[in-house]
Amino acid sequence: MPHKHSAPPTFLVTGSNGQVGFELRRSLAPLGIVVALDRAACDLSDPGAVRKVLQEVRPDVIVNAAAYTAVDKAESEPAAAFAINGVAPRILAEAARDADCLLVHYSTDYVFDGSGDTPFVEDDPVAPLSVYGKSKAAGEEAIAQSGAQYIVLRTCWVAGAHGGNFAKTMLRLASERDSLRVIADQFGAPTTAALIADVTAQIVSRAWLHGDRAAFPSGIYHLAAVGETSWHGYASEVLRYAADRGVALKVAADAIEAIPASAYPLPAPRPSNSRLDTRKLRETFDIHLPAWQQGVHFLLDQILS
Repeated sequence: MPHKHSAPPTFLVTGSNGQVGFELRRSLAPLGIVVALDRAACDLSDPGAVRKVLQEVRPDVIVNAAAYTAVDKAESEPAAAFAINGVAPRILAEAARDADCLLVHYSTDYVFDGSGDTPFVEDDPVAPLSVYGKSKAAGEEAIAQSGAQYIVLRTCWVAGAHGGNFAKTMLRLASERDSLRVIADQFGAPTTAALIADVTAQIVSRAWLHGDRAAFPSGIYHLAAVGETSWHGYASEVLRYAADRGVALKVAADAIEAIPASAYPLPAPRPSNSRLDTRKLRETFDIHLPAWQQGVHFLLDQILS
């Protein structure tokens, strides 16, 4: 029997000022009451504070959009990265289990080593290259072992109109500089925060609020826009679309210089293959995913409006 709520369900969203958290406040609003907490309202590195908030809010669904995402900084701040990406998800999962609510959590292609050129599937072995990737893998593992009902959505190349992102950086640099050099040997699919939030709302509505909770398909799912490109291809699409919209740029889309990742060393190694196979998500929840270009155009329409 579908679960009938007399009162509207309550969603607890952590990390509400991040790119995905910001969009979740919009996508979940039609489904029920959204209690959105930023870092000041709920410090995820403080287990006591987390448990207190959960007792007060008593959510039907916890959506954990909070994360330590400073990939390079994490190399020198492993304790901070693990507190938020590894320990906090365990606390949230245990709380979700004890309260019989659903936990939705977001992870990353950085849990893989980025080898090969075929899309990763959910049960490929994790082998993170960086502290950030290791901390995210620890969070996934903690949730999976908690006994909670959960969805972990692994995604890649996330960009939202709210906050800093690659597209905004390319637009700024192309308006300031006479030339641009962008990495061309790392591949993935630019995936918007709006898409991630909309898919989350669909899963929660269909499978949890209106589905059979006892048969809920807990697990890890890959979520990314359709298709693939390099950072160079992504930058080219951003500048081409912006120029078509009448934005004055000093660098043309076809004038961006392609460089190897080795020419741009960073403290944390990046996966060269960030492709994610999304079949499990699409088939389990009957979800249609759009082409990456569509999301990037929508994102640019928001940024440029």
